[in-house]
Amino acid sequence: MTRKARVLFVCTANAARSQLAQALLRHTDSEHFEAFSAGTTRTQVDQRTFETLSHIGVSTEGLRSKSIDEFGGERFDYVITLCDKAAAQCLSLPGAGESLAWSFEDPVTSTKPDAFRHTLHEIHERIKMFVLVKNKH
Repeated sequence: MTRKARVLFVCTANAARSQLAQALLRHTDSEHFEAFSAGTTRTQVDQRTFETLSHIGVSTEGLRSKSIDEFGGERFDYVITLCDKAAAQCLSLPGAGESLAWSFEDPVTSTKPDAFRHTLHEIHERIKMFVLVKNKH
């Protein structure tokens, strides 16, 4: 069996977007990818993150807010930032193979109705495309 690709999702607080991405990648393709998430600042996971994932049947097991510092010295095949602020702060993350910058609105601060569900859907679509493309290599 080939080694799983290690993917680290990073956003500012590790409260919503990166947690959603971690859970969605695990749900979509845990056979080929090992998903992690972190924030440039550690806070706590927004309760709506758990509720949104549970609503569509995605496991929230093990999700907790982590600082990027927890992963110091670890190697990742992909480091994917999910907001512009994290992208600016993580441009030269040591141990990163390929760095990708995706930008999604923060559902925690959004005033849009169903912001969490909307962000979840956008991230899920991007992850499905990522899995499709990376599994062809």
